[in-house]
Amino acid sequence: MRIQVPDRIDHEVLVEAPPERVWAIVTEPEHVGAWFGDRAEIDLRPGGEMTLHWKEYGSFLGRVEQVEPPHLFSFRWARPAGAAPAEGNATLVEFTLTPEGANTRLRVVETGFRELDLSEAEQAEYAAGNRKGWAQEIGELIEYAAARAGASR
Repeated sequence: MRIQVPDRIDHEVLVEAPPERVWAIVTEPEHVGAWFGDRAEIDLRPGGEMTLHWKEYGSFLGRVEQVEPPHLFSFRWARPAGAAPAEGNATLVEFTLTPEGANTRLRVVETGFRELDLSEAEQAEYAAGNRKGWAQEIGELIEYAAARAGASR
């Protein structure tokens, strides 16, 4: 039986904050480390290095791909923890921000699961774990944005 490995994970939400604030939340290390993991280091330029740290999972290395403020930010990140992104071990994550009134439509897409140097079962398991993880992390981003809005009033 052939295992279905998704080509992409796709989440879209409305964040009650303007694009400039959401841009800061998804690109500035102090904000990223507050909602996505425990700490982040980001050299915000194409080709820049980034590291995302989780106490329980370890540190994951990435490479910034695109930076188009305040509309598009993308990066490749590798697995396993500590590995540098390379062909066969990294997926691409894209954040697209679109103004919607005073708010921002945020779309997060992760692709590349079928290209990972893993068995189909492992690819499917990794994609399923990331789908669940993004749902949780995006919820935390929304809560973080709401708390930041309350703090700036």
